[in-house]
Amino acid sequence: MTLAPISPLPSQPLLRLRLAPPVGGPRAIDGAWWPRSYDLLTELPALLAGLPRAWGQIASVVLNGAAWPPTPGRMIVAGRVVRLRRRRTATAAHTVVLIAPGHGRWDLIVVPPDATGEAAEPIMARAARERGNRHYA
Repeated sequence: MTLAPISPLPSQPLLRLRLAPPVGGPRAIDGAWWPRSYDLLTELPALLAGLPRAWGQIASVVLNGAAWPPTPGRMIVAGRVVRLRRRRTATAAHTVVLIAPGHGRWDLIVVPPDATGEAAEPIMARAARERGNRHYA
């Protein structure tokens, strides 16, 4: 009897996420995320899977309603329900807020998916070291 060769599993693209180093207290921006598309149902599971375990289980995601196409109010990620809440404010135009009850809240700058690497790199680098200002271009 011969066995068929096992074909390799398709590789997942690397998560484009850069987090600021942990600090003793809350910070305005906790890092930057550069999704590959505005398809939240595809992008969000990879983001949540790549977060530090210390952040706990993300139960809610608050995003800019104008930047992302309509999505259901909830989705299942890794067997858990994650609420998707939308807001339409100028200060949230380029951020996503992740909330884990009992663990905290993390704000990430969202680099537009169609940004070039040259444009994305300084935004991600700045977000990973930023300590005070919530307003980004």
